Amino acid sequence: MNRSGRGPRQPGGGRREAGPRQWRKKQRSFSEHRATSPSPRAQGEGAPRHSQSRGHPPSPDRLRFASAAGLSPQAGRGTEKVQTLTVTPDENNMRLDRFFEARFPGLSFSHIQRIIRKGEVRVNGKRTQPKARLAAGQAVRVPPLQHEPPAPRPDAPQAQKDRAFLKSITLYEDADVMVLNKPAGLAVQGGSGTMRHIDGMLEALRAPHADAQRPRLVHRLDKDTAGCLLVAKTRFAAAALAKTFRSRSARKIYWALTAGVPRPHQGRISTYLAKQEVEEDSFMRIAKHGEKDAVHAVTYYAVVETAAQALAWLSLKPVTGRTHQLRAHMAHIGHPIVGDPKYFNKENWQLPGGMQDKLHLLARRITVPHPRGGVIDVSAPLPPHMQQSWNLLGFDAGRYDPIEEAPEEA
Repeated sequence: MNRSGRGPRQPGGGRREAGPRQWRKKQRSFSEHRATSPSPRAQGEGAPRHSQSRGHPPSPDRLRFASAAGLSPQAGRGTEKVQTLTVTPDENNMRLDRFFEARFPGLSFSHIQRIIRKGEVRVNGKRTQPKARLAAGQAVRVPPLQHEPPAPRPDAPQAQKDRAFLKSITLYEDADVMVLNKPAGLAVQGGSGTMRHIDGMLEALRAPHADAQRPRLVHRLDKDTAGCLLVAKTRFAAAALAKTFRSRSARKIYWALTAGVPRPHQGRISTYLAKQEVEEDSFMRIAKHGEKDAVHAVTYYAVVETAAQALAWLSLKPVTGRTHQLRAHMAHIGHPIVGDPKYFNKENWQLPGGMQDKLHLLARRITVPHPRGGVIDVSAPLPPHMQQSWNLLGFDAGRYDPIEEAPEEA
């Protein structure tokens, strides 16, 4: 491995810049990995793919939609004809896709994205994008919507099973919020061919009285990622957590097992990411600054322990919250996450015997200010397949995590 001052050139045209091995309080002291041009994959080389104390949350908009729920008499039902809705003051600055989730909670997220991208939804008569922000008073054209099956009764057998399952994976709960330990392989939201998902199960937690509020997702995790998932149980909590995520006051820590050991052992990865469509699949590629739809992504990482030079237990702290950010960043610096079906790009690499070929990525800890004061600080245990790998490699999950000292700012 090249250990020169600037390090080897990475896929995507950036360089890994060597730096001090220990964390420093000032951001400029961290070793940096930067990228300024697309990765080989983007150029056609194939797809890479409570304790109540302290806390860390997700996307703000995911909570905004809760404050608008119930504003429309059509909420939760499909429509058979075109209608026009007016954006209320409470919905000002809400993302368009979140607006639809609030007004029509029975619609699948994939259906909402599809009708907006196809131009069936118009804002003041013009086409727009799912992430576009709305302003109070704007007119939103709503096309005929796809009907969803009715929500199960609270006493229905499936609802009882969903309720019991959600309670069994609850790490923390109070009157306003809950933190779930999402299993690997279970989707957070529905999509094409995805019938069982966390979002759909949350209806089973709605209380039986007429004005009961449905719990809402605050953020998302990839289907194959296990660990802490924050849920708002009330509109008040949803709105408060939305502001927390906008201000990046929430903190998340992830654990991963990677192929090879990053050099230096502690660093900062800063790139631009853009979504790339490949047939029916999509992935995030390294993009250039200024490129259309490219977003800045920053991740701090620290090597916790290694198995020779073949594998590394990494602790990761994403400052930004981009889609597939950690998976794309680790692949970019040449150390993809073990078991990643989308981004693992090591040729002639053999999965060690005794390990399961599943994504080794855990949303280990979330720390976020509680809506009513204090802090929620919750950690999730290793999922079974990662615990098996930790046992095989002799890693101690109780050892000190150096990512604690990483900066919080981008």
